[in-house]
Amino acid sequence: MTSPAEPSDPERAGRAGGSAGGTPAEDGSFALARLAELLHERGGLVADLLPGGEAPAAAGGPPQLAASGPRAAGRAEEYELVLEAIYEGYLLHYGTPRLLRPPEADLGLLAGDELYALGLARLVALGDLPAVVELADVIALTSLAQGDGQAELARAVWTAGARAVGWGSTDAHRDAKALARAGAPRALEAMRAAAEPDAD
Repeated sequence: MTSPAEPSDPERAGRAGGSAGGTPAEDGSFALARLAELLHERGGLVADLLPGGEAPAAAGGPPQLAASGPRAAGRAEEYELVLEAIYEGYLLHYGTPRLLRPPEADLGLLAGDELYALGLARLVALGDLPAVVELADVIALTSLAQGDGQAELARAVWTAGARAVGWGSTDAHRDAKALARAGAPRALEAMRAAAEPDAD
């Protein structure tokens, strides 16, 4: 695992996203509590890594941004839960997780992979294949960025990906993803621009 990458940019983006799609809790506390409950019910490795006590409150981030978009209208709580699962998986790989407390790095990686799979499976169940593609791209591109030591690019990928889930992808976002895959120097600038409202 690399050094923790604090989600400051996505947090700001989540707060700026508003609540047009009916996000249940702007700070993410509701979704994190639901995720902890779901993981406890599922049992297994991930449940064993849950500490006792209440789930911590999130500061708002990619899950809240995605859930506030029109594509999540009427199902904002489920989208927020899905994104929280995948985002927690990401933090288990590259940052500081909010819910789980793995005693060693290898267990954290395994738990992160399980949360990736859980989130994507629930998104498939929602029937939103474009969002599945977007989040699979987020997982792949953040892995590339973190592997290259580009934590800022990883944060921008998350913000742009969350916006694409909530509002739909754009040509600017697709171009930015191509630049990130190619390791182009302009990838960070392009991804940050794609994360802005009305990027096209």
